[in-house]
Amino acid sequence: MPRPTVLYVSDLTYPARGRRYCDEDIYLTSRLRDHFDLAICHPEDATNLMRGFDTVVVRNSGPVIDYPEAYEEFRNHAKATGQRVYNPLTGKADMAGKQYLVDLTGQGFPVIPTIDDLAHLERLPEAPEYVVKPKAGADSHGLEFTTAENLASTTNKDGVLIQPKIEFRYEVSFYFVDRGFQYALHAPDPAQRWELTHYDASPQDLEFAQTFIDWNDLDHGVQRVDACRTQDGKLLLVELEDLNPYLSLDRTTGDVKDAFVEAMTRSIAASLD
Repeated sequence: MPRPTVLYVSDLTYPARGRRYCDEDIYLTSRLRDHFDLAICHPEDATNLMRGFDTVVVRNSGPVIDYPEAYEEFRNHAKATGQRVYNPLTGKADMAGKQYLVDLTGQGFPVIPTIDDLAHLERLPEAPEYVVKPKAGADSHGLEFTTAENLASTTNKDGVLIQPKIEFRYEVSFYFVDRGFQYALHAPDPAQRWELTHYDASPQDLEFAQTFIDWNDLDHGVQRVDACRTQDGKLLLVELEDLNPYLSLDRTTGDVKDAFVEAMTRSIAASLD
């Protein structure tokens, strides 16, 4: 019986700050090749090459704002041809932009309070500074800090989000395959986002993270729930990365890596059924 074929999408040259995307994808593809016939391609080549592959696995391909037309063509072609994509293209979080942060705020989820209209400023807690960032942003692209007095001049354009600047104790990320928790990492120093170490997640932490995985309702895929621990001990969602989450596998142990790859392998295989 022939093995499933995988087109693995990665930009091996993407210059991520504080991370080496290429190392993670070289490791993952070396392991996945034990189970699938696999080829690697750049995200701008995926549309032309996907035909004939059983699935397209989108991994560390960089922010899609760097190639919006190619990404839109990829999505449209995959939907039109019924091409399987992993993660599936039905994600409601970062895959669809940042509007979900506004929606979840309105629905009372524990997220950093977010609005997209200055007329709704009263929905945010008062803060010395505010964060303004594009809805289609990624990797801190276009992020600005400003005072309440200067918000009007900073937000005089469409497609931006406004949040209070949160003074948090640390950031923590929870990593999932399908709906199953795999591991957690945190950045003890708020100024060093990618200096990550092991984090022992409490049952309350996992309940928090699972809330957003369940809300997104993806049957298969890898997701990263990013949160911040506020000064009063609460967790607030920063973002739910469901498109191409960097996994920081180099910050985990061998056993954790093995378990993650095994879970991802089973997940990709199950998504083909």
